[in-house]
Amino acid sequence: MTTPIDFFPVQVALTEPVARGIQRFELRHPNGQTLPAFTAGSHIAVRTPSGATRQYSLANDPQEQDRYVIAVKREGNGRGGSLSLVDGVRAGATLEITAPDNLFALDDRAKSFVLIAGGIGITPIISMVAQLQREGDRKFKLVYLTRDAQSTAFLDLLNAPELKGQVTIHHDNGDPSNAFDLWPVLEKPGAVSGQHVYCCGPAPLMDAVRDMTGHWPAGAVHFETFAGDTKPHDGDAPFEVFLDRSGMTLTVPVGHSILEVVREAGVMVPSSCESGTCGSCKTRLLEGEADHRDLVLMPDEQVEHIMVCVSRSRTGRLVLDL
Repeated sequence: MTTPIDFFPVQVALTEPVARGIQRFELRHPNGQTLPAFTAGSHIAVRTPSGATRQYSLANDPQEQDRYVIAVKREGNGRGGSLSLVDGVRAGATLEITAPDNLFALDDRAKSFVLIAGGIGITPIISMVAQLQREGDRKFKLVYLTRDAQSTAFLDLLNAPELKGQVTIHHDNGDPSNAFDLWPVLEKPGAVSGQHVYCCGPAPLMDAVRDMTGHWPAGAVHFETFAGDTKPHDGDAPFEVFLDRSGMTLTVPVGHSILEVVREAGVMVPSSCESGTCGSCKTRLLEGEADHRDLVLMPDEQVEHIMVCVSRSRTGRLVLDL
Protein backbone atom coordinates (compact mmCIF):
# COMPACT_ATOMS: atom_id res chain seq x y z
CA MET A 1 0.00 0.00 0.00
CA THR A 2 1.06 3.57 -0.57
CA THR A 3 -0.19 7.09 -0.12
CA PRO A 4 -2.27 7.94 -3.19
CA ILE A 5 -0.99 10.58 -5.57
CA ASP A 6 -3.03 13.76 -5.18
CA PHE A 7 -4.95 14.43 -8.38
CA PHE A 8 -7.30 17.35 -8.91
CA PRO A 9 -9.70 18.15 -11.76
CA VAL A 10 -9.05 20.64 -14.54
CA GLN A 11 -11.16 21.56 -17.53
CA VAL A 12 -9.92 21.34 -21.09
CA ALA A 13 -10.46 24.91 -22.32
CA LEU A 14 -8.95 24.33 -25.77
CA THR A 15 -7.54 21.50 -27.83
CA GLU A 16 -6.04 21.92 -31.29
CA PRO A 17 -3.34 20.45 -33.54
CA VAL A 18 -0.02 22.21 -33.13
CA ALA A 19 1.89 20.03 -35.64
CA ARG A 20 1.37 16.78 -37.49
CA GLY A 21 0.45 14.16 -34.91
CA ILE A 22 0.80 16.58 -31.98
CA GLN A 23 -2.18 18.00 -30.09
CA ARG A 24 -2.08 21.04 -27.84
CA PHE A 25 -4.27 21.12 -24.71
CA GLU A 26 -5.02 24.18 -22.60
CA LEU A 27 -6.06 23.24 -19.06
CA ARG A 28 -7.80 25.56 -16.60
CA HIS A 29 -9.33 25.29 -13.14
CA PRO A 30 -13.05 24.39 -13.40
CA ASN A 31 -13.96 27.33 -11.14
CA GLY A 32 -11.64 29.85 -12.73
CA GLN A 33 -9.21 29.80 -9.82
CA THR A 34 -5.46 30.08 -10.15
CA LEU A 35 -3.52 26.87 -10.61
CA PRO A 36 -0.52 25.75 -8.53
CA ALA A 37 2.56 27.72 -9.50
CA PHE A 38 5.24 26.14 -11.67
CA THR A 39 8.71 26.89 -12.98
CA ALA A 40 10.15 26.45 -16.47
CA GLY A 41 10.90 22.78 -17.17
CA SER A 42 8.07 21.50 -14.95
CA HIS A 43 5.79 18.58 -15.76
CA ILE A 44 2.44 17.32 -14.55
CA ALA A 45 1.00 13.82 -14.37
CA VAL A 46 -2.26 13.37 -16.29
CA ARG A 47 -4.72 10.55 -15.75
CA THR A 48 -5.68 9.71 -19.33
CA PRO A 49 -9.09 8.41 -20.43
CA SER A 50 -7.49 4.98 -20.90
CA GLY A 51 -6.80 4.90 -17.16
CA ALA A 52 -3.04 5.18 -17.59
CA THR A 53 -1.09 8.00 -15.99
CA ARG A 54 1.33 9.90 -18.20
CA GLN A 55 3.67 12.83 -17.57
CA TYR A 56 3.68 15.90 -19.81
CA SER A 57 5.88 18.98 -19.70
CA LEU A 58 4.22 22.36 -19.27
CA ALA A 59 4.75 24.45 -22.38
CA ASN A 60 3.68 27.93 -21.36
CA ASP A 61 5.16 30.88 -19.47
CA PRO A 62 5.40 30.11 -15.72
CA GLN A 63 4.08 33.60 -15.07
CA GLU A 64 0.68 32.42 -16.29
CA GLN A 65 -1.21 31.18 -13.26
CA ASP A 66 -4.57 30.68 -14.94
CA ARG A 67 -3.66 27.84 -17.30
CA TYR A 68 -1.37 24.95 -18.11
CA VAL A 69 -0.45 24.12 -21.71
CA ILE A 70 0.69 20.64 -22.70
CA ALA A 71 1.39 19.11 -26.11
CA VAL A 72 0.77 15.40 -26.65
CA LYS A 73 2.29 13.36 -29.45
CA ARG A 74 -0.10 10.70 -30.74
CA GLU A 75 1.81 7.45 -30.33
CA GLY A 76 0.04 4.92 -32.53
CA ASN A 77 2.29 2.11 -31.33
CA GLY A 78 2.22 3.10 -27.67
CA ARG A 79 0.18 1.71 -24.79
CA GLY A 80 -2.89 3.83 -25.40
CA GLY A 81 -2.43 6.80 -23.07
CA SER A 82 -1.63 9.39 -25.73
CA LEU A 83 -4.19 7.91 -28.13
CA SER A 84 -6.97 8.27 -25.58
CA LEU A 85 -6.05 11.92 -25.00
CA VAL A 86 -5.63 12.98 -28.62
CA ASP A 87 -8.53 10.98 -30.05
CA GLY A 88 -10.95 11.11 -27.15
CA VAL A 89 -10.65 14.45 -25.34
CA ARG A 90 -12.37 17.59 -26.55
CA ALA A 91 -12.83 21.11 -25.18
CA GLY A 92 -15.09 21.07 -22.15
CA ALA A 93 -13.89 17.68 -20.91
CA THR A 94 -12.51 17.20 -17.41
CA LEU A 95 -9.14 15.63 -16.73
CA GLU A 96 -7.40 14.79 -13.47
CA ILE A 97 -3.83 16.01 -13.01
CA THR A 98 -1.21 16.44 -10.30
CA ALA A 99 0.47 19.61 -9.18
CA PRO A 100 3.62 20.46 -11.19
CA ASP A 101 6.99 18.97 -10.34
CA ASN A 102 10.33 19.98 -11.82
CA LEU A 103 13.31 17.72 -12.50
CA PHE A 104 14.60 19.91 -15.34
CA ALA A 105 14.76 23.37 -13.80
CA LEU A 106 16.85 26.25 -15.11
CA ASP A 107 19.94 26.63 -12.94
CA ASP A 108 19.88 29.95 -11.11
CA ARG A 109 23.67 30.12 -11.33
CA ALA A 110 23.73 29.87 -15.12
CA LYS A 111 24.48 33.09 -16.97
CA SER A 112 23.44 31.90 -20.43
CA PHE A 113 21.91 28.84 -22.07
CA VAL A 114 22.14 26.54 -25.06
CA LEU A 115 18.73 24.89 -25.50
CA ILE A 116 18.55 21.83 -27.76
CA ALA A 117 15.26 20.16 -28.63
CA GLY A 118 14.23 17.37 -30.96
CA GLY A 119 10.63 16.69 -31.99
CA ILE A 120 8.17 16.71 -29.09
CA GLY A 121 11.13 17.52 -26.81
CA ILE A 122 10.39 21.17 -27.49
CA THR A 123 7.65 21.22 -24.84
CA PRO A 124 9.71 21.99 -21.70
CA ILE A 125 12.04 24.17 -23.78
CA ILE A 126 9.14 26.40 -24.89
CA SER A 127 8.49 27.28 -21.25
CA MET A 128 12.17 28.11 -20.79
CA VAL A 129 12.19 30.33 -23.87
CA ALA A 130 9.12 32.19 -22.61
CA GLN A 131 10.68 32.80 -19.19
CA LEU A 132 14.12 33.80 -20.44
CA GLN A 133 12.69 36.07 -23.12
CA ARG A 134 10.45 37.80 -20.58
CA GLU A 135 13.20 38.24 -17.98
CA GLY A 136 15.68 39.46 -20.57
CA ASP A 137 18.82 39.33 -18.41
CA ARG A 138 20.26 35.94 -19.44
CA LYS A 139 21.10 35.15 -23.05
CA PHE A 140 20.01 31.95 -24.74
CA LYS A 141 20.06 30.25 -28.11
CA LEU A 142 17.75 27.43 -29.16
CA VAL A 143 18.46 24.71 -31.71
CA TYR A 144 15.26 22.82 -32.61
CA LEU A 145 15.63 19.73 -34.80
CA THR A 146 12.66 18.18 -36.60
CA ARG A 147 11.88 16.16 -39.70
CA ASP A 148 9.95 18.87 -41.58
CA ALA A 149 7.89 22.01 -41.03
CA GLN A 150 4.66 20.03 -40.67
CA SER A 151 6.05 18.08 -37.69
CA THR A 152 7.47 21.17 -35.97
CA ALA A 153 5.41 22.09 -32.91
CA PHE A 154 4.97 25.73 -31.86
CA LEU A 155 6.47 26.90 -35.14
CA ASP A 156 4.49 30.15 -35.05
CA LEU A 157 5.78 31.05 -31.58
CA LEU A 158 9.38 30.27 -32.45
CA ASN A 159 9.23 32.31 -35.66
CA ALA A 160 8.17 35.43 -33.75
CA PRO A 161 10.22 38.52 -34.72
CA GLU A 162 11.43 39.03 -31.15
CA LEU A 163 13.21 35.66 -31.24
CA LYS A 164 15.07 36.34 -34.48
CA GLY A 165 18.72 35.42 -34.12
CA GLN A 166 18.11 33.32 -31.02
CA VAL A 167 16.31 30.34 -32.58
CA THR A 168 17.62 27.92 -35.20
CA ILE A 169 15.10 25.44 -36.63
CA HIS A 170 16.53 22.67 -38.78
CA HIS A 171 14.59 20.08 -40.82
CA ASP A 172 16.51 17.00 -41.93
CA ASN A 173 13.64 15.75 -44.13
CA GLY A 174 14.37 12.21 -42.96
CA ASP A 175 17.82 12.23 -44.55
CA PRO A 176 20.68 11.36 -42.10
CA SER A 177 23.14 13.12 -44.38
CA ASN A 178 21.19 16.33 -43.75
CA ALA A 179 21.51 16.12 -39.96
CA PHE A 180 22.38 19.33 -38.14
CA ASP A 181 26.00 19.57 -36.95
CA LEU A 182 25.86 20.35 -33.23
CA TRP A 183 29.61 20.30 -32.71
CA PRO A 184 30.18 24.00 -33.49
CA VAL A 185 27.49 24.78 -30.88
CA LEU A 186 29.02 22.56 -28.19
CA GLU A 187 32.73 22.60 -29.04
CA LYS A 188 33.64 25.30 -26.53
CA PRO A 189 32.46 24.54 -22.99
CA GLY A 190 30.87 27.41 -21.13
CA ALA A 191 33.09 27.14 -18.06
CA VAL A 192 34.11 30.79 -18.05
CA SER A 193 30.85 32.23 -19.36
CA GLY A 194 28.66 30.21 -16.98
CA GLN A 195 26.76 28.73 -19.89
CA HIS A 196 24.52 25.66 -19.37
CA VAL A 197 23.11 23.18 -21.89
CA TYR A 198 19.53 21.88 -21.70
CA CYS A 199 18.54 19.05 -24.04
CA CYS A 200 15.25 17.23 -24.53
CA GLY A 201 14.34 14.91 -27.37
CA PRO A 202 14.72 11.41 -28.78
CA ALA A 203 17.40 9.12 -27.32
CA PRO A 204 19.77 9.39 -30.33
CA LEU A 205 19.82 13.18 -30.01
CA MET A 206 20.50 13.07 -26.29
CA ASP A 207 23.21 10.46 -26.78
CA ALA A 208 24.86 12.69 -29.38
CA VAL A 209 24.75 15.69 -27.05
CA ARG A 210 26.24 13.60 -24.22
CA ASP A 211 29.08 12.55 -26.51
CA MET A 212 29.76 16.15 -27.53
CA THR A 213 29.67 17.61 -24.01
CA GLY A 214 31.99 15.22 -22.18
CA HIS A 215 34.47 18.09 -21.84
CA TRP A 216 31.90 20.44 -20.29
CA PRO A 217 31.94 21.11 -16.53
CA ALA A 218 30.00 18.66 -14.36
CA GLY A 219 26.53 19.97 -13.68
CA ALA A 220 26.45 22.28 -16.71
CA VAL A 221 24.65 19.86 -19.03
CA HIS A 222 21.05 18.83 -18.30
CA PHE A 223 18.75 16.29 -19.93
CA GLU A 224 15.02 15.70 -19.75
CA THR A 225 14.25 12.06 -20.50
CA PHE A 226 10.78 11.30 -21.90
CA ALA A 227 10.33 7.74 -20.77
CA GLY A 228 11.71 4.27 -20.65
CA ASP A 229 10.99 1.75 -23.36
CA THR A 230 7.18 1.81 -23.23
CA LYS A 231 6.33 0.65 -26.74
CA PRO A 232 5.57 -3.03 -27.40
CA HIS A 233 8.37 -5.01 -29.04
CA ASP A 234 7.88 -7.39 -31.94
CA GLY A 235 8.94 -10.35 -29.78
CA ASP A 236 6.75 -9.53 -26.79
CA ALA A 237 4.65 -12.38 -25.44
CA PRO A 238 2.28 -12.85 -22.48
CA PHE A 239 3.90 -13.96 -19.24
CA GLU A 240 2.89 -14.78 -15.67
CA VAL A 241 3.64 -12.95 -12.46
CA PHE A 242 3.21 -14.60 -9.09
CA LEU A 243 2.60 -12.16 -6.26
CA ASP A 244 4.37 -13.78 -3.32
CA ARG A 245 2.63 -11.91 -0.50
CA SER A 246 -0.81 -11.87 -2.12
CA GLY A 247 -0.66 -15.45 -3.37
CA MET A 248 -2.03 -14.55 -6.81
CA THR A 249 -0.88 -15.65 -10.24
CA LEU A 250 -1.68 -13.11 -12.97
CA THR A 251 -1.12 -13.04 -16.72
CA VAL A 252 0.41 -9.92 -18.29
CA PRO A 253 -0.76 -9.63 -21.93
CA VAL A 254 1.15 -7.95 -24.72
CA GLY A 255 0.56 -4.20 -24.67
CA HIS A 256 -0.18 -4.10 -20.93
CA SER A 257 2.20 -3.47 -18.06
CA ILE A 258 2.68 -5.51 -14.91
CA LEU A 259 1.52 -2.44 -12.99
CA GLU A 260 -1.76 -2.27 -14.89
CA VAL A 261 -2.50 -5.97 -14.39
CA VAL A 262 -1.60 -5.93 -10.70
CA ARG A 263 -3.67 -2.81 -10.12
CA GLU A 264 -6.69 -4.36 -11.83
CA ALA A 265 -6.35 -7.30 -9.42
CA GLY A 266 -6.71 -4.91 -6.48
CA VAL A 267 -3.06 -4.87 -5.37
CA MET A 268 -1.79 -1.34 -4.87
CA VAL A 269 1.76 -0.50 -5.96
CA PRO A 270 3.42 2.93 -5.58
CA SER A 271 3.49 4.63 -8.97
CA SER A 272 3.75 8.04 -10.55
CA CYS A 273 5.17 8.44 -14.06
CA GLU A 274 4.24 4.99 -15.44
CA SER A 275 7.00 5.52 -17.99
CA GLY A 276 10.07 4.09 -16.29
CA THR A 277 11.64 7.35 -15.19
CA CYS A 278 10.62 8.21 -11.62
CA GLY A 279 11.44 5.03 -9.67
CA SER A 280 8.21 5.00 -7.66
CA CYS A 281 7.17 1.47 -8.67
CA LYS A 282 10.49 -0.23 -7.86
CA THR A 283 9.56 -3.76 -6.75
CA ARG A 284 11.64 -6.63 -5.38
CA LEU A 285 12.12 -9.41 -7.91
CA LEU A 286 12.27 -12.77 -6.10
CA GLU A 287 12.50 -15.17 -9.06
CA GLY A 288 12.81 -14.97 -12.84
CA GLU A 289 14.73 -12.76 -15.22
CA ALA A 290 13.31 -9.33 -16.01
CA ASP A 291 13.41 -7.59 -19.36
CA HIS A 292 14.40 -4.19 -17.99
CA ARG A 293 13.04 -1.24 -19.97
CA ASP A 294 13.30 1.57 -17.44
CA LEU A 295 15.78 4.42 -17.11
CA VAL A 296 16.21 4.20 -13.34
CA LEU A 297 17.75 0.94 -12.12
CA MET A 298 21.51 0.62 -11.99
CA PRO A 299 22.99 -2.66 -13.29
CA ASP A 300 23.59 -3.97 -9.76
CA GLU A 301 19.96 -3.29 -8.85
CA GLN A 302 18.49 -5.09 -11.83
CA VAL A 303 19.14 -8.56 -10.41
CA GLU A 304 16.76 -8.10 -7.48
CA HIS A 305 14.43 -5.33 -8.60
CA ILE A 306 12.10 -4.41 -11.45
CA MET A 307 10.16 -1.32 -12.49
CA VAL A 308 6.72 -2.83 -13.00
CA CYS A 309 5.37 0.10 -15.02
CA VAL A 310 7.42 -0.72 -18.13
CA SER A 311 9.56 -3.83 -17.75
CA ARG A 312 8.59 -7.36 -18.75
CA SER A 313 9.88 -10.93 -18.37
CA ARG A 314 12.53 -12.89 -20.25
CA THR A 315 11.65 -16.18 -18.56
CA GLY A 316 7.88 -16.40 -18.93
CA ARG A 317 7.29 -16.14 -15.16
CA LEU A 318 8.34 -13.67 -12.50
CA VAL A 319 7.85 -13.86 -8.75
CA LEU A 320 7.37 -10.44 -7.17
CA ASP A 321 7.37 -9.29 -3.57
CA LEU A 322 3.80 -8.05 -3.70
